[in-house]
Amino acid sequence: MQVQDQAEIAHLLAELRVEHRDLDVAIEHLADSVGRDELQLTRLKKRKLLLKDHIARLESKLIPDLDA
Repeated sequence: MQVQDQAEIAHLLAELRVEHRDLDVAIEHLADSVGRDELQLTRLKKRKLLLKDHIARLESKLIPDLDA
């Protein structure tokens, strides 16, 4: 993997982590609201899980391959 690729992945990871944290705050706020929208809450939670999976895949790309 090229250094440039690693830098791009690291930058993307940072953006995804910020979005993940923002979703966490939005989910908490929506869950605490009185007339909450369950469909919207479910969609936000699903998006958060997808982001978590994407972050995990990108993090695994940053781990160098080791020869056995």
